[in-house]
Amino acid sequence: MRMLRVALLIPLLALILAACGAQPGAAPAGSQKLVVYSGRSESLVAPLFAQFSQATGIAVEARYGDTAELAATILEEGRNSPADLFFAQDAGALGALSAAGLLAPLPQASREAVEPRFRSANGDWVGISGRARVVVYNTTRLQEQDLPASITGFVAPEWKGRMGWAPTNGSFQAFVTGMRVQLGEAAARRWLEGMLANETKTYEKNAAIVQAVAAGEIDVGFVNHYYLYQLQRETGDTLTAANYYPQDGDVGALINIAGVGLLTTATNAAAAQQLVDYLLSADGQRYFAEQTFEYPLAAGVQADPRLKPLAAIETPALDLNQLSDLQGTLQLLQDVGVL
Repeated sequence: MRMLRVALLIPLLALILAACGAQPGAAPAGSQKLVVYSGRSESLVAPLFAQFSQATGIAVEARYGDTAELAATILEEGRNSPADLFFAQDAGALGALSAAGLLAPLPQASREAVEPRFRSANGDWVGISGRARVVVYNTTRLQEQDLPASITGFVAPEWKGRMGWAPTNGSFQAFVTGMRVQLGEAAARRWLEGMLANETKTYEKNAAIVQAVAAGEIDVGFVNHYYLYQLQRETGDTLTAANYYPQDGDVGALINIAGVGLLTTATNAAAAQQLVDYLLSADGQRYFAEQTFEYPLAAGVQADPRLKPLAAIETPALDLNQLSDLQGTLQLLQDVGVL
């Protein structure tokens, strides 16, 4: 199984990395190309990379893939990695590379472009857009008051056969890591076991979960907030579904980031930093606000007015720098039988 291979690779690759070390590189003079390893999908960010190339004349050679697998690849490649920049789907993967010493410090202006909770405590990665965990629910069958205040309430027997999740998704795995941090390993295990006992249906993609909820195949699903709005745009706002944010600082309302880190091995560090600057600029931030319905984190750009304001979400008091133990989460998901 793919995720099992990733889980087994990470400790081995860390040993390889330690043995060979990582040396910082310098960008060749006049270079006009950079290599990006992107855990964000091609359909989502390729247009943004094209905007950047048009604005700067710098070509972007992107390698797309699963965020966790790309992080493992960078660990395996070590000082020989061709990547200049890692664009991750969640803070956990960035934290894993930071812990391995593979991310270079970012300039102060880049770090301070976003508030402290959305950037690395070490100063070597920064959030580009915000992504809130929500419970999407069918509005013909449920009202918001029918839903439990905490994500842990869904292990109750009345939810059996009515729920959907996407365990191979990096955002879901980051959420489970957050649950392990906030509630402890034993509580996270009990929740996963309870969800399996409740016959939670597995989907490959978050968009498929939202579609299943709207179609009445399931009543609730665990996704990121923006999938609902993307599908509403495609269907003309006809979906019978809405987002619910768990309350009282519950981990089910975790706000994660998609973010970037500059590799210590970058041979085109200057060009990579230009891309970081562009992603944090008003043009880059408007792209996420208007095209993907994510929360912009910099440049004073406002989110889509249909979104619940970031400040109004009762998000858990959880440091995103604590989400780096991806290996432990993958192992737990495998041990329980979710993966």
